[in-house]
Amino acid sequence: MKKKELNKLSLKELEMKLEDNIESLENYKFQKVLQQLDHPQRIKHTKRDIAQIKTIIKEFSLGIRK
Repeated sequence: MKKKELNKLSLKELEMKLEDNIESLENYKFQKVLQQLDHPQRIKHTKRDIAQIKTIIKEFSLGIRK
């Protein structure tokens, strides 16, 4: 997901998106172990998305974003 799209989401939507991405990451790792993952780069992209979402959530908690 693009950074601009993440900036438009509310805190509740970000938390839901974070849960979805964490679940997806677990599934990708499981598929990798079973050698069923078509594109291993999905793990990298999902980790990056999780980090971006966590950063924005942290900014909300610090009061940088409203």
